[in-house]
Amino acid sequence: MFRFFKSIRAKLTLWYAIVLLATLLIFGLVAYKYSSDQLSENLDRSLKNEVKWVNNVIIAKASKLKPSRKFSAQKKSPSSEVLPSSTSSEAELSEADTEIWSVIYEHALMNPRKTLIEVTDNKGKIIFRTFTAAEESLMIGDIPMNSMNVTTHRTQSGEEFRVVATANEAVRIYAAYPLSELKEVLGNLFSIFLIFIPIALSISVGVGWFLAYTSLKPVDMVTSTARRITAENLNQQIPYHDIDDEIGRLISTFNDMILRLHDSFDNIKQFSIDASHELRTPLTIMRGEVELALRHPKEAEEYRRILASNLEEVLRLSAIIDNLHTLSKADQGQHVVSMESTNLKELMEELFEDCEILAAKKHIIVEFEKSDDISIHGDKIRLRQLFLNLIENAIKYTPDNGKVLLNLERQNGFAIVQVKDTGVGIPKEEQNKIFDRFYRVDKARSRELGGSGLGLSIAKWIAELHRGRIEVESEPHQGSTFSVFLPLP
Repeated sequence: MFRFFKSIRAKLTLWYAIVLLATLLIFGLVAYKYSSDQLSENLDRSLKNEVKWVNNVIIAKASKLKPSRKFSAQKKSPSSEVLPSSTSSEAELSEADTEIWSVIYEHALMNPRKTLIEVTDNKGKIIFRTFTAAEESLMIGDIPMNSMNVTTHRTQSGEEFRVVATANEAVRIYAAYPLSELKEVLGNLFSIFLIFIPIALSISVGVGWFLAYTSLKPVDMVTSTARRITAENLNQQIPYHDIDDEIGRLISTFNDMILRLHDSFDNIKQFSIDASHELRTPLTIMRGEVELALRHPKEAEEYRRILASNLEEVLRLSAIIDNLHTLSKADQGQHVVSMESTNLKELMEELFEDCEILAAKKHIIVEFEKSDDISIHGDKIRLRQLFLNLIENAIKYTPDNGKVLLNLERQNGFAIVQVKDTGVGIPKEEQNKIFDRFYRVDKARSRELGGSGLGLSIAKWIAELHRGRIEVESEPHQGSTFSVFLPLP
């Protein structure tokens, strides 16, 4: 039960039902209140108009009335609810009197509203009446002259009337309407709301549940597919959702993430293979030479040669392990960086002297094309390692009697360090892979030259550590140019 309400579908439906119910209740209350106010206003306006009309009729013909003329109330006739009555005989009715009360009588009879009209003289004696309300009069207190008084009157039987009254010099006029009919209309409206709200809520909740189920069904599909994806089948993709909505973007993001994981796992596998191969090769060489030395006694010079060869392999292993340790700490963010003001011109001049010594064995010429005086905020030791790796690579892959050129200049807010060589070059399709760990264009030649395939990876990391980047331009057999862009302060 509780697990059901933990689902997004159930929560959406529940919140939708709560919001809808609150909306319907507020709408019902507002509609009920508005209808009640409008009905009351319309009723009061109608009664005022009725009183005003009767008053105008009487005032217009008041001069024709005989002062002695008296009228009194009569009980409802079986054939009509609205009848004028008198205490005198029909012969005593004057033509003027008959005209006034006949006009009022016909008006009351033709009025679709069952408006109740009562007229009394100023002493309170009834002279005209179109109804009986439990034999009670509608006379309610003192009525001010030439103004209207609106009130609600309850009879002795409990029936309520809305009454509008006015008075002139001759008579008092009352118009009333039973509130039971008004309450009946409001009661019917309330009953409609009581029936409509639960039905509307039930239909809306059902439709909301269906829409939530339909909308979130792709999420279940994403969940089930993602649950089946493991490290062994990262090539599997979630079926594409061809609608550009939240679900479609979620699926696209998942698929992109799976592709990145697939590439990451492939890189890890390749890294493991390359690392084991790089470590195994010197160990195999060392093992073979030691086993060969132990089989038969040898001269001291031969033992010295074997030891020297083993030392070279040990140094190579040590360099690989140190580089791996550096990259591992970089991946985990545990590297130690000492940022300070560093003069790149002085740093490059120091490296220039070291490079001449490294290049002398292959008779390679090292030159400085341009050297601007530039200082940046950086780690001097890491920057030296970055540039030295690039220069060593340039010397390593440049044939004898070649040339390596160094360049330092300021351009567009960057300090640009370039290392150019006349070496073997790098094919276009390989240039975006050379910064991967253990990647080498010519693996056999790289091992002969002592490369481990980690130097450029470390160089790229150091450049990014200083918020910079490395770019390469190269053509096979025409040399390469590595450009390091470091932002100026």
